[in-house]
Amino acid sequence: MTAVLTGTELQVRKDIARVDADRKAVRIWLGVVIFALFCLVLVGGATRLTDSGLSITQWKPIHGVIPPLTTAEWEEELELYRQIPEYQQINKGMSLDEFKFIFWWEWAHRLLARMIGLIFALPLAYFWIRGKIEPSLRAPLVGLLALGGLQGFIGWWMVSSGLSERVDVSQYRLAVHLMMACFIFASCVWIYRSLYPHTDDAAPTEKSRLFAGVLLVMTLVQIYLGALVAGLDAGFSYNTWPLMDGALVPQGLFVQSPAWINIFENPKTVQYIHRIGAYILWAVALLHMIQCLRAAPQTTHARRSVVLFALISIQAVIGIVTLVTQVPLHAGVTHQGMALVVLAFAVAHLRGFYGERPKPVAVEVRD
Repeated sequence: MTAVLTGTELQVRKDIARVDADRKAVRIWLGVVIFALFCLVLVGGATRLTDSGLSITQWKPIHGVIPPLTTAEWEEELELYRQIPEYQQINKGMSLDEFKFIFWWEWAHRLLARMIGLIFALPLAYFWIRGKIEPSLRAPLVGLLALGGLQGFIGWWMVSSGLSERVDVSQYRLAVHLMMACFIFASCVWIYRSLYPHTDDAAPTEKSRLFAGVLLVMTLVQIYLGALVAGLDAGFSYNTWPLMDGALVPQGLFVQSPAWINIFENPKTVQYIHRIGAYILWAVALLHMIQCLRAAPQTTHARRSVVLFALISIQAVIGIVTLVTQVPLHAGVTHQGMALVVLAFAVAHLRGFYGERPKPVAVEVRD
């Protein structure tokens, strides 16, 4: 027997089809934004590893898009760089060609950041005007746009810490800059994932979602610790594994006073805590996977737990290789990029427990 739909039911179905099409368009846009943010963080990591972050000593949000075009302009930029401690104490006598190498990394990082602002803002305005942005998404997306602007200021706040008294940027400000980037990245992934259809699989256990949330928080903490390691150049020393300075628990972890300051300013302590954090994250991911597979091995949630554990395991191997090879550029950037992959999947895994974002329209099914 063929059901006959009323005019209202037909209209509702058309509205649902329109919402699905709008969501697909928004997902494609957010996917581009997520990829651009991923590239931005990679370039930022390369900028740090090549010690390029202080090569541009002025903040020119608009005019800074245009790089030096003549020899005189290049000499002017180099002269500005000669005024800061990094040049005077570390790079004194640097040639113009050597300066260009570090300049281009920082310039590319800033240019990509500006481009992401446009990639986010212009489509957002277009989708908003065309009515493709659902009301529940408007505040979060505008908030992310505002955070992107704040991130630009944080970036300069970070750079400015190395222009007068230090020969590098503050590890505290570097960590804030990276964590803001990760928050924006994770938020985009969260919204992107919420617009995708989800399965109706129940959570394998009552605590599965809690475990997924804990794994996400631990991933963010581990990235924060990695930022401190990078800010202190802590990865360039104690390049052995599994022992560190010849022991499982090395001496000299709390030599500074007060003791808590070692967690943020003692390179040995920071690297050690980063190592321990990786072990704990790996163990919790393993436990979460085992619980999910035992309780409901056929569910999407269980399969995602396996993928998340595999990604964390791969990241652990990359971290070890990066350490024992004394952080070459390609390994360091790969390690940072894989951290974002783990973060993205941890966000998607947790979001899967909440299901698809409710649609503005729905079909009511009656018996």
